Amino acid sequence: MKERNITSAVTAAIKDTPVILVNGARQTGKTTMVRELARKRKATYITLDDHAALDAALNDPAGFVASLGDFAVVDEVQNAPNIFRAIKASVDRDRRPGRFLLTGSANVLALPRMGDSFAGRMEIITLYPFAQDELAGRRSTFIDALFKARVPLTYTGTADRAAIARRVFAGGYPEVRTRKDPARRAAWYKAYITSILQKDVRDIINIADLTTLPKLLAQLAMRSSGLLNIAHVARDTELPHTTLRRYMALLETTFLFTPLLPWSNKRAKRLVKAPKVHLADCGFATWLCGIYSPGELVKNPMWGHLMETFVVNEVRKLATWAKNPVDLFHFRMDTGKEVDIVLEDARGRIIGIEVKSSASIDRSDLYGLLELREAAGKNWVRGIVLHSGPAVTPFSKDLHAVPMSALWEW
Repeated sequence: MKERNITSAVTAAIKDTPVILVNGARQTGKTTMVRELARKRKATYITLDDHAALDAALNDPAGFVASLGDFAVVDEVQNAPNIFRAIKASVDRDRRPGRFLLTGSANVLALPRMGDSFAGRMEIITLYPFAQDELAGRRSTFIDALFKARVPLTYTGTADRAAIARRVFAGGYPEVRTRKDPARRAAWYKAYITSILQKDVRDIINIADLTTLPKLLAQLAMRSSGLLNIAHVARDTELPHTTLRRYMALLETTFLFTPLLPWSNKRAKRLVKAPKVHLADCGFATWLCGIYSPGELVKNPMWGHLMETFVVNEVRKLATWAKNPVDLFHFRMDTGKEVDIVLEDARGRIIGIEVKSSASIDRSDLYGLLELREAAGKNWVRGIVLHSGPAVTPFSKDLHAVPMSALWEW
């Protein structure tokens, strides 16, 4: 079993917080991780994918929670959101830390029946598909390194264009990474969509035609790293705007669609305020785009777009264990100048990250970063261009081209 880098965050939360929720898409490894934690703590483990357990939770939530004992792990808690009220009542009587470790394959805070506040009682930690550093048995400090005084100029990248394409194509879902046969990979992705539709979607919203959601996912995949235009998506899916927005909210709730919101501040004028389109796993997005090998990927017009989604997802994962917490955004002006990723920490400090598929970078690739630097003012720290070449290239003290492998090797 590969160690997940958020395990330390979960372990720390168990020591001082009564309820910990580990959420994320299905098949990202949540169950494997929490079962191991349950074993080490000798805690009760129960999954609400089990019909008998689910029936008990739905019909007698207070009795179900009382039967769990002092320390319990409850898997797939979104199947019975009515137990949250009983958990809250139990915690209000006994505030010992680590009493309930929950997992959810849907964002329970977005579910219509989840109305009770857990302020001060619950910490939420997201588990994404495997990050590249986790696959290598490492814990990357890439985000923290960017906020330090200097960029390591002597670093040499270890991933060329072909190697990066293999990583983008493989994605991060643990099980699908073991399948080398394209037909078997396709079978896994098809079964994955079916499982989510049958287990999660029907419990959240009443959808008459479940074939609509896979079509919508494919449309979003083909718009990877582009600005979200609801009118265009509605036209191509033949869905009314109100229905489309509900369905897209559903895909967010189940952690399949993870749009990147725009960054803004009072100094910045004429900014585009639309989010950027990103699915939560680049391998999944690649398959939805009809691309079935890394060699085919680098020749496809979607190559640069899917590489950007890959980087956005990697940075999101790294942010869950960075010592310096950050929020992710994108930056785009109405002139077309843009920065693919903006990192903003709690102090308001700004890092810009631009993604390029080429191995050589020139000053024209910095135009968006220069605009962001102007908009950020005194909060600006630096900007970098991630590329497929091997060398770090300084353009100034706060603008550098950096090999993409720094994401998982710094």
